[in-house]
Amino acid sequence: MDWLINLFTNQDSVAHIALLYSIVIAIGVLLGKIKFGGIALGVTFVLFMGILAGHIGFTAPVATLTFMQDFGLILFVFMIGLQVGPGFFESFRKGGITLNMLATGMILLNVMVMFACYYLFFDTDNVNNLPMMVGTLFGAVTNTPGLGAANEALSSVFKEGSIPQIASGYACAYPLGVLGIIGATILVRYICKVKLENEESELQAQENENPHEKPYQMRLKVENSYLAGKNFQQVSEFLHRDFVCSRMLHNGEISIPNRDSLFNIGDDLLIICAESDAEAVRAFIGPTVDEPFPEDDEKQPLVSRRIVVTNPAMNGKSLGKMHFSSVYGVNVTRISRQGMDLFASRSHHFHVGDKIMVVGPEDNVNRIADIMGNSVRRLDAPNIATIFIGIIVGILFGSIPLAIPGMPVPLKLGIAGGPLIIAILIGRFGYRIHLVTYTTNSANMMLREIGLVLFLASVGIKAGAGFWETVVQGDGLKYVYTGFLITIIPILIMGTLARLRYKFNYFTIMGMIAGTYTDPPALAYANSICSKEAPAVGYSTVYPLSMFLRILTAQLIVLFCCGG
Repeated sequence: MDWLINLFTNQDSVAHIALLYSIVIAIGVLLGKIKFGGIALGVTFVLFMGILAGHIGFTAPVATLTFMQDFGLILFVFMIGLQVGPGFFESFRKGGITLNMLATGMILLNVMVMFACYYLFFDTDNVNNLPMMVGTLFGAVTNTPGLGAANEALSSVFKEGSIPQIASGYACAYPLGVLGIIGATILVRYICKVKLENEESELQAQENENPHEKPYQMRLKVENSYLAGKNFQQVSEFLHRDFVCSRMLHNGEISIPNRDSLFNIGDDLLIICAESDAEAVRAFIGPTVDEPFPEDDEKQPLVSRRIVVTNPAMNGKSLGKMHFSSVYGVNVTRISRQGMDLFASRSHHFHVGDKIMVVGPEDNVNRIADIMGNSVRRLDAPNIATIFIGIIVGILFGSIPLAIPGMPVPLKLGIAGGPLIIAILIGRFGYRIHLVTYTTNSANMMLREIGLVLFLASVGIKAGAGFWETVVQGDGLKYVYTGFLITIIPILIMGTLARLRYKFNYFTIMGMIAGTYTDPPALAYANSICSKEAPAVGYSTVYPLSMFLRILTAQLIVLFCCGG
């Protein structure tokens, strides 16, 4: 039995360390699936298992725990950045600006309430109380990357061996944080006297009045005499509308027009355009023909095929510059990205992973498939080189010191902020430097979750040794109720403001709150009571900026306020 005892007690053994992390993570993940009142804590339960392991002395060398913690954090935030990068800048369009302003206000209120609780309920002479309140803040808003950023910033302010284990405050505030977000969101509904059925009806009316930019197909007969002798490119530029003519019926013969093909009075055209542009295109070209388009000529059969962009050389190239119709005799009519159908406008930039609908003669379509790659197998493996190149640049960027008056140490974005920002930029603009950033959703989630559980397990194990004295015999109860206040007060204020002042739909507000708190359980609850996409839209609109601000504010609070 000595070998078994040695396996659990020899902290310098690689097998011991692997066993420690495997036990903590496996049990934590399994317990995290158990629902309390219909809500599960998810992988965050790994933190609690780590605390338990550390408390009973089942631990590893501090240097090893620190490495696993920091590497897990880097991997976690970088994969988040790659995910949100493509939509980060687009989220500020139209109503997204107001939603992001409300989210920013909510984040600032979280910080203000945290400081108010600190000065009201804690001894400000104790140097550890403010860092513990920072941990409580990020437990209250259920934001693990913020905890990681604050943890890292503390290492540059406190001497080795005296760094406060702020995970204790995080662990105290997190469970009520999850419940408080949902509860406060429901309370906003009653404060604003919202009726859910009315909100659903309003969303349906908006969809009817403002159709999304989805592809729309129609058969038109050319009757506008102005068009006679004009080519398709001239008409598209004059009309200021993007449309594609996939097939043309002229004198009983079907052909695939290109941009130089000419309009003729009486021709039948199969037009694909954005749904909102359909009426304008129809009014300019001619009336709709209700009969289906005739079958293709057997001598030149036309096929429609969905092709996957897997050739890295196509990454970032625009549709307009590919000259599919004039050079290859085919037309691209639809583009699908991450499950959404997009209209194939000339300004569209291809990304690896896009799926395009190509119409044309079979031989030509096969030629386009070869050019675009069309190898699904290539997409199965993540682009590891891009990930680690991004991490290298992110660490270098995060290590740049920025001297700011009044701060005891130079500001650094660190291993949380640096990789996050670089990942966002690579996710959005990587194609311009020929970096393929495509990663399947499952691969992104796997890498992200591995990073997260390594980070949570390490933080928990390190905090476990002093958890009992800090929480149970110390100010644990204070962390619980102050965390609850940090959670609900900003939601009640900004949620009510979003409804009464800016007149946002309640379901959009629910998504905005869930995104600001980066809290998937709150989004899941919103989706369960709404049949529309409004919660998901609100969530995705504010999530990128909120995640960035949570990480940035964590470091600013620590560096400005904890280093005096």
